[in-house]
Amino acid sequence: MKSSKSLNSAVIGSGIAGLASAIRLASMGVKVIVYEKSSTYGGKLGVWESDGYRFDTGPSLFTMPQYMKELLTIDGLNDVDFDYDQLDILCNYFWEDKTRVSAYSNREKFKEEFRVKLGENPNNIDSFLDDSKAKYQITNHVFLEKSLHKLSTYLRWETLKSMLRIRKVGVFKKMHTENTKQFSNPKSVQFFDRFATYNGSNPYESPSTLNVIPHYEFGIGAFFPKKGMRSIVDALYTKAINMGVQFEFNKVINQITKLGNTYTLNNEGINYDLMVCNMDIATASKGPLKTLIKPQNSHYSPSSSALIFYWGIKKEFKELDLHNIFFSADYQKEFKSIFDNHTIDDDPTVYVQISSKLKKDDAPIKCENWFVMVNAPYVEGQDWDTLISATKENIISKLSRLLYENIQDLIEVEHILTPQLIWDKTGSYKGALYGSSSNNRMSAFLRHPNFSKHHKGLYFCGGSVHPGGGIPLCLLSAKITSDIIHNDFKIC
Repeated sequence: MKSSKSLNSAVIGSGIAGLASAIRLASMGVKVIVYEKSSTYGGKLGVWESDGYRFDTGPSLFTMPQYMKELLTIDGLNDVDFDYDQLDILCNYFWEDKTRVSAYSNREKFKEEFRVKLGENPNNIDSFLDDSKAKYQITNHVFLEKSLHKLSTYLRWETLKSMLRIRKVGVFKKMHTENTKQFSNPKSVQFFDRFATYNGSNPYESPSTLNVIPHYEFGIGAFFPKKGMRSIVDALYTKAINMGVQFEFNKVINQITKLGNTYTLNNEGINYDLMVCNMDIATASKGPLKTLIKPQNSHYSPSSSALIFYWGIKKEFKELDLHNIFFSADYQKEFKSIFDNHTIDDDPTVYVQISSKLKKDDAPIKCENWFVMVNAPYVEGQDWDTLISATKENIISKLSRLLYENIQDLIEVEHILTPQLIWDKTGSYKGALYGSSSNNRMSAFLRHPNFSKHHKGLYFCGGSVHPGGGIPLCLLSAKITSDIIHNDFKIC
């Protein structure tokens, strides 16, 4: 048996889970080299700058900062600068009838806002958020922090307790159906249905288990890094370097081969005792790992993607905050357009994130940097040029109508990220942001495991495998993977 200090490992991909995995392996004394096909690290957490505007190009919501804290001090050293602020207003919401609601992080203020603006009984809010917390307490330590594909998980008393309470999680009920029963105002229902989009799913098909998601914001809190979202991976990269992790950029891995108990990349002759794949699992199974793992099974249904416009806006809007939502008038029709018709609805829900609200140097004086996103279908042969043009027109029309301003005249910088570009740049299969969707009550169990059942030393992390997409789950994915490696190689 090799000691950890003589183990060689390769991490394929430097997305947030790849970086976190590299740090965890290095903390065990394993030699780590990270191979990245692009010229920089970070995966979807990129950055784009133009004419005095700076945009974080990927994930825009930061929750569960304790996962970052733990990683950045994993070796006992506090040698990386990473600071963040907690949000008072989680998001501002706008409807076509000119209703406006602010989602406050303070529960009492939030309940009062819903009572005054929507006529919603505060008891309904309390009941829902208490249930969301209960779902979190049942699922987090078992379904999110442990592998669902290891027998040892199911032999724990904690797991048994959770399984006995499984009905309370809402696996057998639809999210939208339960929300309709819970709230009196359809706007309240739409508000909480939206949380299904946090992992690229459809609230009309997804299990009400996804009602756990609001607890992350309302129960634990939402935050924003002082230096922007990109600083999350900047901090992880710095930590990895400090711990001796090596990086090789502009390195495309076309083939991963198993030779006895070791692995080689592109037949270059270097042997690795273990391999951690941070590539999208569907892309990897059709590419470098096609001889080692099977393609995604028939149950695989890609999550939604996104169409994002990065706009430099030459005006400040006091009615907007860091996070803003402009709702579709027909939410069910919008999801039908995305998941059934594989198109973008002509009245899409529009999300606008403005980091310059908190990070003033992200835009010139008296200007704002708008990250404007609509949910989009995964790539399935669409005429994207036509769809992008029509969607841009629809977005501008909606924002102009609800903000009483001609938005088109205010755009002085523009950059566009499409589902096809997401696929091309990040390797996310068909542009799906979260791997597979959760439009199935068994979705959690159908995600690819964090290890190969047939090849010792081959592991997987990232948003396309267990436990799922989004920054917190990607960080948990890295932890689950490293825990399995620790046990498999009996590292002391």
